[in-house]
Amino acid sequence: AWFWMLAEPIAMIVILAAIRGIVMGEKHILGAEFIPWLITGLLGFYLFRENMMRSIGAIEGNSGLFAYRQVKPVDAVLVRCFLEGMLKSFIFLLFILAGTLLMLDLSPDDPFKAFFAWLSLWALGIGVGLSLSALSKLVPELGRIARIISFPLLLASGVIIPLQVVPFNLQEYLLLNPVVHGIETLRLAFFHGYKSLYGIDMTYLWYWALSLVLLGLMLHIRFEQRLKAQ
Repeated sequence: AWFWMLAEPIAMIVILAAIRGIVMGEKHILGAEFIPWLITGLLGFYLFRENMMRSIGAIEGNSGLFAYRQVKPVDAVLVRCFLEGMLKSFIFLLFILAGTLLMLDLSPDDPFKAFFAWLSLWALGIGVGLSLSALSKLVPELGRIARIISFPLLLASGVIIPLQVVPFNLQEYLLLNPVVHGIETLRLAFFHGYKSLYGIDMTYLWYWALSLVLLGLMLHIRFEQRLKAQ
């Protein structure tokens, strides 16, 4: 498990860098180097995605603990989200350290803004995870749909392809995705000269994050007994 936590993002970065460098012949993003730009976006998205996806199976994976009356389904989800967030944060720090040793520009120009963007993506993932963990238990098909849309969501979040190249009339629809706001803010914090999309607003992301956390907690309270059932 520890090997794949490091191997997955490294393999994805190598493959995407090779595709972009060899096939497309482009190695720079406006205001940032491509490899650091890709690393920050990919790890930011993985933080959100793992909190969302790992939460889906958290209730089933810890069902034996519900024999203790003080343990509730929401506890399993919150602990899983905390663990995923801490692991992804540790991996991000390893990438920053490795980038420094390899002379890659992976040190944030604005550390406080970078921390805030990272925390925001974590909160958004927790909100989606809380909601999906309950909904997928009540309607199993929703969990399968969430897994299917994971890769299209990666593309729509501007992780691989800069959204600035998308036609302007489509950018306003992409900005409806709150993950875009978190990833672009994270990149702005790392690269001082980076030219992001117009309309990035972290308040919008936090509206989504807090609303989904509230929805998830309400679902867990309302359907607690059904969530505990096998």
